[in-house]
Amino acid sequence: MVKDAQNYALAHENKKYCSINSIILVLISNPYLSNCQIDIMRCLLILQLAVLLASCSDDRRLNVRQISPPGPITLVIHGGAGTILRSEMSPEREKEYTDKLLAALDSGFAILHGGGKSLDAVIAAIKVMEDSPLFNAGKGAVFTHDGRNEMDASIMDGSDLMAGAVAGVTTIKNPIVAAHAVMMKSKHVLMAGKGAEQFAEEEGLEIVPPSYFFDSARYRQLQRAKNPGKETSSIGQDRKFGTVGCVALDRYGNLAAGTSTGGMTNKKYGRVGDSPIIGAGTYAKNGTCAVSGTGWGEYFIRLNVAYDVSALMEYGGLSLDKAADSVIMKKLKGMGGEGGLIGLDRQGRVAMTFCTEGMYRGYITKKGQGKTFIYRD
Repeated sequence: MVKDAQNYALAHENKKYCSINSIILVLISNPYLSNCQIDIMRCLLILQLAVLLASCSDDRRLNVRQISPPGPITLVIHGGAGTILRSEMSPEREKEYTDKLLAALDSGFAILHGGGKSLDAVIAAIKVMEDSPLFNAGKGAVFTHDGRNEMDASIMDGSDLMAGAVAGVTTIKNPIVAAHAVMMKSKHVLMAGKGAEQFAEEEGLEIVPPSYFFDSARYRQLQRAKNPGKETSSIGQDRKFGTVGCVALDRYGNLAAGTSTGGMTNKKYGRVGDSPIIGAGTYAKNGTCAVSGTGWGEYFIRLNVAYDVSALMEYGGLSLDKAADSVIMKKLKGMGGEGGLIGLDRQGRVAMTFCTEGMYRGYITKKGQGKTFIYRD
């Protein structure tokens, strides 16, 4: 938006210079002007100069905005949104989630604090959650209708809009690492299924047998979902969308975003949600924000949720929190979808917006001082 404004200002300023030059040219090249005509031309010249001088302050403001330094290094995470009620959470279980969220925050922030890049911080934080059975990603991925674990992930660099993603993978221990490899080591953005697994193996990523992802609690969820009279997806009993994500701002002013998920319980036919779709579940652009979403994927895809937040900031002039609120609380909720997002802009402003009862989430700006939240209140 700043660049567009500067281009407009430059064009407008060039017109003013042309007008001034035209007046001067008439004055010096036409010896037959009457005194009255000369006085009129002088008045016009003075007015044009006054307008030009007055506009200088606007130009200076544009330049100041462009070179304004980034905010403090910041990292924000989510572990999924849904009907997460305090009344249904034991203190022991709540502590498990809180401890793991803090571990993810500390892991990612350690990279930022050490001068590392936002991309690496995003990967580190998400890996902690992928390696935990608490979250529907990686080790904790839910089961498909056929009893498989199929995972999706994506990552995006806000400094150059580079992105990578994988979908429907079953043997890659950390899908977020595979998404990063797609971005850095291929010409592509999205790889799926066996091809993505072959690529990951050739690039030396950690490959595990499908049995690594087996979790008895997740398997019981599948059995309940497949019983007659029960809902046939995770949008059922607890209505919890277990995706994980992270957004980060490094000391160089670069934003990054990443998202990873195991999809829906009892999903069929190779269904893929929003998490590996750039613009739907993940988006990052230094000039606006970094976003990672969690929720009912079909709605996130249809609304292009992550990109829409960025677009409202860039073209609508909205702040991050207002853009996030417009997309989640108005557009998504108004269409009948559910979920939430985390967002971060270049000044370090944070958004953690959701239209469900709760969302596992947290942020950190200083070493050892991570803040985590679960419920709406």
